[in-house]
Amino acid sequence: MASNMLPPDYTPSDDEDFMNPIMQEFFRQRLTEWKSELLRESGQTLQNMQTTTSQEADIADRASVESERALELRTRDRERKLISKIDDALRSIETGDYGYCEDTGEPIGVRRLIARPIATLSIEAQERHERMEKTHRDD
Repeated sequence: MASNMLPPDYTPSDDEDFMNPIMQEFFRQRLTEWKSELLRESGQTLQNMQTTTSQEADIADRASVESERALELRTRDRERKLISKIDDALRSIETGDYGYCEDTGEPIGVRRLIARPIATLSIEAQERHERMEKTHRDD
C-alpha cells in the first residue's frame, strides 16, 4: 500500500476491522520512522565518540569520559536490540501475523500496539509470562 493512501490524522481504533490494510500501513510507517530515528541517533553517537578523545589530563575527567562512553555503549546496545524487534515487527506485517499474540493467536489490541508497536503478546499473555518469570526467579 502506498503511504499516500493513509488518511491524514488517522489513528487506528477498535471500531474498525483489526489489521485492515490502512491499520497495517499506519503501523508499518510508525515502525519505519522509529527505526530511522534510532539509526540516526546511533550514527550521531558514533560520530561523537570518534571526535571525542579520551586524552584528558586529569584522571577524574578521564574516568568521567569513560563512564559516559560505557553508558552510551549500553544505550546503543539496547537500541540495537530494539531495532531487531522493529525489524521482526515489520516482517510480521508482511506475513500478516502482526498484531496477533504469539501465545494465543488473539488480537493484541489497538491501544497496546499504539503504546508499544513491537508488542508480541496480549496484555493477559504478557502478565502470565511475567508471573511465570517471577515464580522461577524466586526459586
